[in-house]
Amino acid sequence: MSTATNPRNTAYNDRRTATTTGAKPRLASYRTAAKERPSSSGDIGPDDSASNAPRRTNASIRTNGSVRSVAEKQTERVRSQITSRESLQVRTKSPVKSSVKSFPVNGSGEDVRPSRASNYHRTSSPAAATAPVPPKEKVALPPWKPQASLIPSTTAPLAARISIPPPATLLPDSLQPPPLSELSSHAQEAAILDDILYVLMGFEGQYIRYSESYKPSVEKDRLAGPAFRILPGLDPSLRDLTNSVLKMATYYSAIEAFVEVQSRQDFGTINHALCASIRKLLKDYLILIAQLENQCITNDSFSLHLLHLNTLPTNHMMFQIYTLGQEILKKNSLLDDDLDDSIDDFENVDDILEQLREGGELAAGGMNKMVCKGGNVLRLLTDRLSYMSGDPAARALLQGLLRDASRPYMTMLNEWIHHGGIKDPHNEFLIKEQKSINRENLDVDYTDQYWDQRYTIRQPDVPPQLEALKEKVLLAGKYLNVVRECGGVDISTDVHDVPKSFDDPRFLDNINSAYAHANSSLLSLLLTTHGLSARLVSLKHYFFLDHSDFFTYFLDLSASELRKPSRQVNVGKLQSLLDLVLRQPGSIAAQDPFKEDVKVQMNDHRLTKFLITVVNVRGLEKDEVVPDTASTVAPSLFGSGLAEEDNMTGFEALEFKFSVPFPLSLVISSKTVLRYQILFRYLLSMRHLETLLLNSWEDHNKVLGWTHRSKDTRLEMFKRRAWTLRSRMLIFVQQFTYYCTAEVLEPNWRRLMAQVESQSGQKSGGTQGPGPPRVNRTVDELMNDHVDFLDTCLKESMLMNARLLRIHSKLTSACALFATFTTRAIKELIVADATLVNTPAANQYLSRHTHHHTHHQQTSTTNLASQSKTPSQQRPSSKPAPAPTLPAALTTHDPSKLSNLEDMLGKYEANFNHHLKVLLDALDYFAATETVALGRLCALLSQAGEKGGVERLVGGA
Repeated sequence: MSTATNPRNTAYNDRRTATTTGAKPRLASYRTAAKERPSSSGDIGPDDSASNAPRRTNASIRTNGSVRSVAEKQTERVRSQITSRESLQVRTKSPVKSSVKSFPVNGSGEDVRPSRASNYHRTSSPAAATAPVPPKEKVALPPWKPQASLIPSTTAPLAARISIPPPATLLPDSLQPPPLSELSSHAQEAAILDDILYVLMGFEGQYIRYSESYKPSVEKDRLAGPAFRILPGLDPSLRDLTNSVLKMATYYSAIEAFVEVQSRQDFGTINHALCASIRKLLKDYLILIAQLENQCITNDSFSLHLLHLNTLPTNHMMFQIYTLGQEILKKNSLLDDDLDDSIDDFENVDDILEQLREGGELAAGGMNKMVCKGGNVLRLLTDRLSYMSGDPAARALLQGLLRDASRPYMTMLNEWIHHGGIKDPHNEFLIKEQKSINRENLDVDYTDQYWDQRYTIRQPDVPPQLEALKEKVLLAGKYLNVVRECGGVDISTDVHDVPKSFDDPRFLDNINSAYAHANSSLLSLLLTTHGLSARLVSLKHYFFLDHSDFFTYFLDLSASELRKPSRQVNVGKLQSLLDLVLRQPGSIAAQDPFKEDVKVQMNDHRLTKFLITVVNVRGLEKDEVVPDTASTVAPSLFGSGLAEEDNMTGFEALEFKFSVPFPLSLVISSKTVLRYQILFRYLLSMRHLETLLLNSWEDHNKVLGWTHRSKDTRLEMFKRRAWTLRSRMLIFVQQFTYYCTAEVLEPNWRRLMAQVESQSGQKSGGTQGPGPPRVNRTVDELMNDHVDFLDTCLKESMLMNARLLRIHSKLTSACALFATFTTRAIKELIVADATLVNTPAANQYLSRHTHHHTHHQQTSTTNLASQSKTPSQQRPSSKPAPAPTLPAALTTHDPSKLSNLEDMLGKYEANFNHHLKVLLDALDYFAATETVALGRLCALLSQAGEKGGVERLVGGA
């Protein structure tokens, strides 16, 4: 049977024409056959009585002054042409098929059978066929000319660009359909079936139209889906079925708008993949509509009830997609009128700052609009899948959507864990990269910012499938990124044979294998290629004064320079002396391959004050005060102590700087080098204090004022007390130095090297069983072991306790002042000794030292004066300097000097005894509560408080 003769095919062709021209509100093709007819004169005009079709089924057309019915005109056209007949089956409401009737076909092959609706109209009013109709004048109406236009393109490449058609409420009265109340139930069903096919594709029908509250031009309304209203007069049973089917039309329109919006560029590749998967489902949906339309045209027994039954599974599928889309839109704040609340809790501050650092501009609305993309979309899909796990159809649907949406995410994941790179143009991946932090800043990176903040985890955007593996994913990519920057990873090769979705059974093994490979690659790079162990040994030589014969020689050569105030020290001269010492043949440093990396620098702050500030204010693990840049710290942080820094000598400010190349700078970072510098300055201060006390011991054994045995018992007792105090202070300093080096640094160092060697052994040997490789030790653990080693040394050396630091600072200050006091007390001892004053030996000693002091002052004065003279005035004098004359105060016996010396010595003794007792009590307390190792220090320092033992040690002094 030819389909060209079927009126339903004619209606189908009319619908296709209306769809392609963009005029979505249309007239039913076979219900308005008599609406417009070409007259015999060739004019085409709208039928004035189109809206009165139920009352005037045989519409009259005025031609050449005569009135003829439509039926008569059709009869004449049939008789004047050669017609062919085909059998057509006419569907009826009852299950009994009607008899087969034949209808004529015109010369062009078009069926001239009256439309089904017209037949019902004529049946309902038979008298109208013969009743004469008076002529009626035509009324000029405004032309109905809807036009479609192209709208501007968006960032969604597949979004529709056809303008929104005008609503059906704007149709002129001449094009309005007949009321449903005037149609029979069978005609109503035919009209509603025809409308539903249009509405299911997103168009308005003649009797099914958008609700008055729906505005197609408003994006929020399109995303929520249109609400439909049925014109009054429809049978209640048909209305219930129609409302059930219309839900699917709402879902389709909302899903179509959702796909267009979420396909925009700023919503990311995960949303794009999800929309592509939904488009496939919408294509199947449209195929179903076409099949239903074919059934409606070819199957006379097809009814609204059958359409409802055939669309139930699809309705359920569309509901699931619609619900998922609504959740995503709510996360995107696209369904809310007020978006101001999102400003208070937006979490993309770091992304905004990073974009500004890179010179970018903020997108319009970027500060007040949340975007649900990446891991958040996958989380919603996973949660929805878990919630609907009891529904097999919904579970299969959501699993397919999750599988398709996760493919771009898995591509980024594989690129990260196998190549160490991030290809994430829309900031969707769980790893966030801050490109402003680069390895060129490692030399001044005292907070490990490169390692800790260059790559971080976006905690809210982690998919549930990666929640337990996010740390491994982060570390695997970080390790490979370091190896790649050193040229150890070929990024040009593609990754093959890897899982493409979350439900792949190789998903977990893929991440574990990549993590193990990245860890072993970076360990091999650090321990073998760049010799991490040798670097650590070199650090021990320079910062812990291990085998420090070169350093003793350096201190001897630079003593005159280091006695100056720290701001006046010539750092270049010290660097030259250090280079000379390090290249001295026979020293350990001469064989060190890394001696070129050691540089001399002067710190701007006292060690004790700096440590107390760090411990009390910031903590060593947070934003530490950097020694190199301490001058940038606000003066309020250090209070009024800046004046004290000017009095700091070179011995107190000296420190080493150790340059480490990448990637070793990740393990020996600026943060760890800072800890090395703190320990070095602490050991140097103890070494310098020991040198001062040893110089005092030399004075006590060589200088005349201390070696002369006086007959004055009181004077001899003073000397004995001074010797005893000096010995106690020396024991205190030596025991403290011994504890820090032998009891703290050396044991912890051995443990660290054992851990490093275990890393090397794991890297080079051992076989494993089947399955993914196991990781016993990681690079991060090695880095943490290194930091823990230094922190343990600082803590056990009581450098992380503010109270102990203050007590220790007072004790060391007392020792340094006492060493200076014993040197300056020589003149007072000579004057206080009646048997020694004004003797030739005493006068010679006093003259030599007085002449040296006076000559130093005169030289300084002469240098200042010579700077103001012209070159002609600067001539050397040939006259020798006159011998200095001793003042009478140095040649006359003064017993009061001894009383002053005893008072000063008593103050030193009381100060040292008091603070030593306080220190021992504090050490005993903290050894019981915090650091057990301090108990050993307490036992060692208690020897300095035992006067009897000290006297036995210095009995012959």
